[in-house]
Amino acid sequence: MESSEGRVDAAVRAPELASLFETDGPVASVYVTTVADVENAAQRSLQHWKTVRGDLEQRGAPTDVLDAVEEQVPDAHHEGACLGVVAGPGLLHVEHHVVPPPADSGRWGPLPAVLPLVRWRQSTPPVVVVLADRTGADLTAIRRDRPNVEREADGADFPITKVHAGGWSSRRYDERVERTWEDNAEHVASEVARLATQVRARLVVAAGDERALALLTRELDGPLAERFRILEGGRAAGAGGVDDGELTQAVAEAVEADTDRVLAVFEEERGQDDRAVEGATATMEALSRAAVDVLLVADGVDEGRPAWFGPAPTALGAGAGDLRDMGVADPVEAPLVDVLLRAALGTSTGVRVVPADRAPRDGVGAILRWS
Repeated sequence: MESSEGRVDAAVRAPELASLFETDGPVASVYVTTVADVENAAQRSLQHWKTVRGDLEQRGAPTDVLDAVEEQVPDAHHEGACLGVVAGPGLLHVEHHVVPPPADSGRWGPLPAVLPLVRWRQSTPPVVVVLADRTGADLTAIRRDRPNVEREADGADFPITKVHAGGWSSRRYDERVERTWEDNAEHVASEVARLATQVRARLVVAAGDERALALLTRELDGPLAERFRILEGGRAAGAGGVDDGELTQAVAEAVEADTDRVLAVFEEERGQDDRAVEGATATMEALSRAAVDVLLVADGVDEGRPAWFGPAPTALGAGAGDLRDMGVADPVEAPLVDVLLRAALGTSTGVRVVPADRAPRDGVGAILRWS
């Protein structure tokens, strides 16, 4: 699914996750609850981890790998409500998420379980927050895995307030004020566009002075205007910025809209019997040809269904015989979803997690680069 200039691709493209598949397995994949707003948060997190650790020990995970994971647990609640770790020989990947996992989990297997990491990236796209008044704006770019970027876009501050006396001079003064507001809004729009492009923002939200927001809205170009939302809040002292609940809701709506857009493309291509496939067998065949643009995976896909893989990301199939036919001497069995994500991330393919009730057959499908 190609993205046009000025648009943000609706699929998750995460080349940094592809490197997690380059280590020789097995590896441990751990997702545990680490909420902060409870008494003795560190001890609670360790309790969650101890249960998962015991299960991993029974599955054969070595002590040094489990100890490496455990070192991340006590302070994890300072970073988020869920700790995710992928650990194996010479590998330690650590992430945090703002939402607790549906259930604590740990897997010891030949491939890392990265579906939760893909889902995290999908649910937390980059966002630019704008707090505007008639003199300018404060801009903040919020990104999942990097520090926020903060900028100030200030314009002229005189003349900025209209007078209320009568006469010709009053009208000319008020016209100068209007021009100042417009110039400031143009400057803010330019800075917003620059920052949104820099961080590939999926959404731009703004709050503040009503007139300043109206002028800013007028100045934004088409693609950026489509990603622009006005929320309650303001720039002035005591205005409180942007409400966190409203911001969270706006992001969730943008994520849902992107999912709708991807599914609409999939349905259109499937209806034309053209650039779409569904089902495990057809999807694996397309991935083996590096022909997939966006891989669709159902939220809650069956993680117990097996597939087989070889050394290259494009070496995958439903059975060991399929791999031997490709010349792979020693194919390895792993959960289907992990094999699919390894192939997708290893071939610069986008991934979209979709609701189970709207997912393709077998919970997986693909929009193709070519038919």
